[in-house]
Amino acid sequence: MKIGIIGAGNIGGTLTRRLTKLGHEVFVANSRDPGTLKDLARETGAHAVEAHDAALAAKFVVVTVPEGHVPDVADLFNDVPDDVVVIDTCNYYPDRDGHIAPLEDGTPQSKWVSQQLRHRVVKAFNNIRAQHLMEMGRPKGSRERIALPVAGDDKPAKQTVMKLVDDLGFDPIDAGGLDDSWKQQPGMPVYTADLHADGVRKALAEARH
Repeated sequence: MKIGIIGAGNIGGTLTRRLTKLGHEVFVANSRDPGTLKDLARETGAHAVEAHDAALAAKFVVVTVPEGHVPDVADLFNDVPDDVVVIDTCNYYPDRDGHIAPLEDGTPQSKWVSQQLRHRVVKAFNNIRAQHLMEMGRPKGSRERIALPVAGDDKPAKQTVMKLVDDLGFDPIDAGGLDDSWKQQPGMPVYTADLHADGVRKALAEARH
């Protein structure tokens, strides 16, 4: 499967490494020249490309940039077909991202990302540390397997992302639509908690604004 990744930081770099090992063809971009990603490309076999090309090259596009920079990549999605699945891994940290009024007023972060990109998104991979995403995947049925929440309004797209989560070695948990995606944001019980499936369901149920 062809997968674009916009953002080559901790989560983006980790997903590049994990997904290429699973046999996916990955097109990875950052905010600088593709040449700055030559080491990652050499290590993984991924294609280092311009961000515009990462957005257009694949049926999956992972957006993993600081929340405050989401508007900066919005134009990349002007020509992205509606059937492309966009995965949002972003988290809002005001000290880093500055004041984003809709988020301060309670708009779920992924709902805001969807509005900025003018594209439906699926929220995933935002509540796990990059090192754990790299190291803690386990075979299906393993007692040590942890679970990850996945939220989205497009049910087929969400199911496809849940399959990808499963392939990476984590139990995917349906966390509802984007209106419910706040339950997996920073500060919520499921955030960086490394819980098993029942624990993730319980943490989502116990989340409070």
